[in-house]
Amino acid sequence: MERREFLKSAAAVGVAATTSSVAQSPASGASPVKRPQSPDMIYRQLGTTGETVSAIGLGGYHLGKQQNPSDSIQLTRAGIDRGITFIDNCWDYNDGLSEVRVGQALRDGYRQKVFLMTKMDGRTATEYNKQLEQSLGRLQTDMIDLVQFHEVIRMEDPDRIFAPGGAMEAAIAARQAGKIRYIGFTGHKDPLVHLRMLEVAQQHNFHFDTVQMPINVMDAHFRSFTRNVMPVALKQGIGVLAMKTFGDGFILKSKTVEPIEALHYGLTLPVSVIITGIDSTPILDQAFEAVRTFKPLTDAQVKTLLARTQEAAATGQFEPFKTSQHFDGTAANPKWLG
Repeated sequence: MERREFLKSAAAVGVAATTSSVAQSPASGASPVKRPQSPDMIYRQLGTTGETVSAIGLGGYHLGKQQNPSDSIQLTRAGIDRGITFIDNCWDYNDGLSEVRVGQALRDGYRQKVFLMTKMDGRTATEYNKQLEQSLGRLQTDMIDLVQFHEVIRMEDPDRIFAPGGAMEAAIAARQAGKIRYIGFTGHKDPLVHLRMLEVAQQHNFHFDTVQMPINVMDAHFRSFTRNVMPVALKQGIGVLAMKTFGDGFILKSKTVEPIEALHYGLTLPVSVIITGIDSTPILDQAFEAVRTFKPLTDAQVKTLLARTQEAAATGQFEPFKTSQHFDGTAANPKWLG
């Protein structure tokens, strides 16, 4: 797809996603849940699930970094009170502490206000089931809205997940048992791995509800998920979850983009949610300021922004999650895979 054509369609879908109604996903069969909404937040459809979710999602890793547990709980609840409904997490974040903190925050009626997501590292059914039960306990819930296969970063990961006795068998069984509602996958390494995952899913007649990937002002220039994976996911009706908007701060260190415009770029694209790390009240305020001031970027504005980041992005220097193992938790802990 040509850049101009892509940007036009991206802007159009991004705006339409805030209001359009989408049919229920035939894959999951789950009934969408209506949650409270705030005029201070943008809401979008989650692929073809029929679910409406906040365009900003609370990144789970950062919700386990506070020294005082009450700070994590208060920050999570503040985000929810202001209109965030999408909560991200993972079985391995901060050795499980992130899930524990979010589970505590979702007491007292907060669980019903959010679309709760977490991720599993297990590639075998046995390991997946073990991790899922631990996550359910930590999150203090009997049902998680969305569970994604975490760190699909190797070409063999899709084959392992879909193999007999693989994690997909456990995920489908958990969905049938009512422990989870939707199934997705994540990865941050190479768009070819994501495309392989989608290819293997089609071979098994399986439809993913969501896919999570790096989408930012530098991704467009280097191993681009935005250009290579997003169009495929959208065509298949898969909800796109954007991450690495700031690249854990590395992209901002390039001095080529400011936080608000980086968020505006992501919101302009046809993503369902931008999952962003929020570890303090000022960063939470920043996310809501981006929402308050958001207007879809024009073709000219996007072209200017991408031109500004092109040189810095050329070698992946500011996207180390693509070029190193620094962010690969399962590489450092292969036992998590099973």
